[in-house]
Amino acid sequence: MQLHPLPGLFISHGSPMLALNPEQVGPALARLSLNLPRPQAIIVMSAHWESDALEISHAIRPETWHDFRGFPAELYQIRYPAPGDPQLAERIIQTLAEANITAHANSTRPRDHGVWMPLLHMYPDADIPVVEISLPRHFSAQQLYQLGQCLAQFRQQQILIIGSGSITHNLAELTWDSESPTPTWAAQFSQTIVSALKNADYDKVLHWQSLPHIKRNHPSLEHLAPLFFSMGTGPRFSLVHSSFSMGALGMDIYRFD
Repeated sequence: MQLHPLPGLFISHGSPMLALNPEQVGPALARLSLNLPRPQAIIVMSAHWESDALEISHAIRPETWHDFRGFPAELYQIRYPAPGDPQLAERIIQTLAEANITAHANSTRPRDHGVWMPLLHMYPDADIPVVEISLPRHFSAQQLYQLGQCLAQFRQQQILIIGSGSITHNLAELTWDSESPTPTWAAQFSQTIVSALKNADYDKVLHWQSLPHIKRNHPSLEHLAPLFFSMGTGPRFSLVHSSFSMGALGMDIYRFD
């Protein structure tokens, strides 16, 4: 039986506390994985690996990195021991080279929570190889989109491609009150993105400078940037999940086929 290609995904990975308190998004991620064919491997671009050059994780068994401070001790005991895949990393580097995109192997990079947080809910057995790719600081939205286009061919090989960030990410305006309402500026931003993608208006998203309340939702761009990458992996958009955590932290999940 021939399997359909796996999609590209954009996942809002949220607070590290989602590992202990999954809220709405943890079950949504679990359901999503159950509805997909089992991947042969997973490629993830995380907002938490910014780099000067494009790098590809080449480690055989990357360490689980708790790249945050001030959380409960229980959180620091969590491990996500999925293997790496150096052979896949080499194939990615070669594919990019054929598109005149230079990428470098990195065999020492640990696995940040932008990778293991969503995968903990999707594939808790940690038995699928995972390769992380970095987010180059100097790449424009269009270059990240083109990077996604270049790697989209791996979807045909039963490899799941994920951009891991957050649809809104202003940590200064979050609240620990679970009953706190979603502010209008955050809700409007998420709704604008979804509307543009539903209408196949990718240009509106790629020209992010004109999005409503952009600076308030993203004082820095690294958590929105993985969306541009994910958009390149497929022309057909569908909304998997939309909710807010801690008031203004958008937890949207998008699928691209």
